[in-house]
Order: sequence, then structure tokens, then C-alpha cells
Amino acid sequence: MTIETWTPERVEQLRSFIVTGLTCSQIAAQIGVTRNAVIGKIHRLGLSPARPAGGAARSCPPRARQPRAASQRKLLRLMWSDGAPAADAEAAAPIVESVQPCSLLDLERGKCRWPVSEQSGGGADFVFCGNAAAEGFSYCAGHARMAYRAPTRRRA
Repeated sequence: MTIETWTPERVEQLRSFIVTGLTCSQIAAQIGVTRNAVIGKIHRLGLSPARPAGGAARSCPPRARQPRAASQRKLLRLMWSDGAPAADAEAAAPIVESVQPCSLLDLERGKCRWPVSEQSGGGADFVFCGNAAAEGFSYCAGHARMAYRAPTRRRA
């Protein structure tokens, strides 16, 4: 003799518990089945929990991600902004004049974060470029060309 897990009474209980907003774990404990059995039955019946997907714990909507292709286009525009081909930009690193060098404490949003100190020890003379950062990057146009190199060849 086989025991039927999902009797019509249990299905009605499941429906009422979903409407009241119980979690799948709570429903499973009330009905006497596993959480996975509850989740499977909800999907097979085409029911949806009363709470939003992702749980009620989420207080803010997820951030929209910027498509990768858009950031790659920005980078290519930056590489070609002075009219030089990207391959030439890779061969000779551009010399960037930091007209507004600043310390870490003076570094603000929208300023280039490229370290330009002569000493590598991080002494008192350690400064950052401080020029206006290119839109969408942490560095000015010249330092972004140095930091983000275009690939030399495509993978097969």
C-alpha cells in the first residue's frame, strides 16, 4: 500500500499557507513534508508565493548592471580619442602631465587616481595624478590608456 504525499487536503493547506505568506520551510513543517517537496508542488501547480521573488528580506531593488559591451565601447572611444590607433597607443606609453597632483586625503570623486609618486615606499611625497577623470573610468584619459590596454590579437 502506498501513501499519497499530496492529498487534496494537503494541497488546500498548501494554497492557504501560500496566501497567508508563510515561507516554504514553514509550510513544510506545518504539512509534514520536506521544503523541496513544497517548492516542487508550488511549481507543478503553477502557484506563486504571496511574497516577491528573492524573499521579503530584500529592502531595495537590485542595481541595474551596465552591459559589458557599453564599457568596452567607452574604452575604445577613449583609446581613439586623440586620433591615434589603439595599437600605436600600446607601443609607446603616453606621457601624462599631472597638473593637479593631490594626496590621498585631497583625492575627490571625479579625479584621476593614478599614483605618480617617484618613490615606491609610499612616503610623504606620495601623490596621485588628480586630473579630471574620463567619464566612466577612475583615471584621466592618458592614464586610462596606460591601464586598460586593448588586446593585441583575438583568441581563436
